[in-house]
Amino acid sequence: MATITLNRSNYHHNLNQFALKTGSKDKIAIVLKDNAYGHGILEMAKLSSEFGLTKAVVRKVSEAKLIDVFFEDIIILGGKVEPHPNYSYVVNSLEQLKTLPKDAKIELKIDTGMHRNGIAMDEIDAALSIIKQKEINLNGIMSHYASADELGSEYFFQLQNFRVAKTKTLEAGFENARFHIDNSAGAMRCSEFEFDLVRLGVGAYGYNHMDSSFDDFQLKPVLYLYAKRVATRTLQKGQRAGYGGEFVAPKDMLVSTYDIGYGDGWRRGDAFNPFITADSGTILGRVSMDFILLEGDKEEACVMEGAMSAAQHFQTIAYEITSALHADISRKIVN
Repeated sequence: MATITLNRSNYHHNLNQFALKTGSKDKIAIVLKDNAYGHGILEMAKLSSEFGLTKAVVRKVSEAKLIDVFFEDIIILGGKVEPHPNYSYVVNSLEQLKTLPKDAKIELKIDTGMHRNGIAMDEIDAALSIIKQKEINLNGIMSHYASADELGSEYFFQLQNFRVAKTKTLEAGFENARFHIDNSAGAMRCSEFEFDLVRLGVGAYGYNHMDSSFDDFQLKPVLYLYAKRVATRTLQKGQRAGYGGEFVAPKDMLVSTYDIGYGDGWRRGDAFNPFITADSGTILGRVSMDFILLEGDKEEACVMEGAMSAAQHFQTIAYEITSALHADISRKIVN
C-alpha cells in the first residue's frame, strides 16, 4: 500500500509561526478532527505535544479518548456529552442547553454570521440565563468565520458581533469564560491577535488559502504521499492501457503500476487532464481503485509533496485532498 511521511520540522515551523502571531503556544488549540485532516490523529497529537501544545479540538468523544494522554484540554465539536474534567463540549442551541447535566463543561457557540451552527445573537441573554439556572460550567464562548480568507466586509461584521457576544457574557458575570473565533485564516488575517485561542487547523498542516492581497504567511507542507511499484511492462506504440483503454502509447515505452488509487482516497480525476506527480510523472489513463500507471520503473513514486498542487489540479482545497486519504495508509514521522 502507499505510504505517507509527516515532516516533523515543517510541522513545528508552522506551529511556531502561529505561536509568534498569537504571542503564546498556550493560545493554540490544534484541530485534530477527522484523523487530523488525513495526516493521522495519533501521529499529529504526538508532534503537537512535542512542540508544547496542551489544547486540542476534535469532532467526537472517540477521537478525544485516543489523544487525551497528550493534552490537558480538549474541545469536542459534537456528539453526546460525557462529562470529563479535560473535555469541553460545543453547544449549538438553546434546546441542547436545556438537556445538559449540571456538571457539563461547555463552549457555547454563537452564530455571528456564518449561519451554520450556533445560537442566534438575540438568543445570547436567554442562553446565559439557562446556564446560570442549571449551573452549567461555561468554559468558553466561540464562533467561526465564514470567509476570513477572502476580501470583503463579512469578516469585520462577524468580528463585531463576537465582540458584542463577549461583552454580554462578561456583563452577565461569566468572568472566567474564554473567547475564541479565530481559525487559521482569522489568525493569519488579524493585525493583532485579540482573543484567547486560535483553533488551528489547516494552517498547521502547511496550507495558506488566503487571498493573494493579504500578507504572505510562510508555511511548509507536512504530508508527503508515496506509492510503491507493483508491476512493470513494455507497451508497444499504439497499445492501450487501463480501464477503457484511454491511454494510448505514443511510442514504445516502459510503464509501471503503483499501489494507490481511489480506494485509498486518491482522486479518480480525468484521464484526458492527467495529474502530474511531485516527481514529474504523468498519471497515464484512468486511475483504478488500487493503482495508477506511470512511465518508468522506479521502485517508489512521490505522488505529492503537500496537497496544494493536487488541490489546484482537482479544483478544490488542500484539506479535502488530505482528509480523503484512507486511515489504513501507513504514516511515519520523519525529520
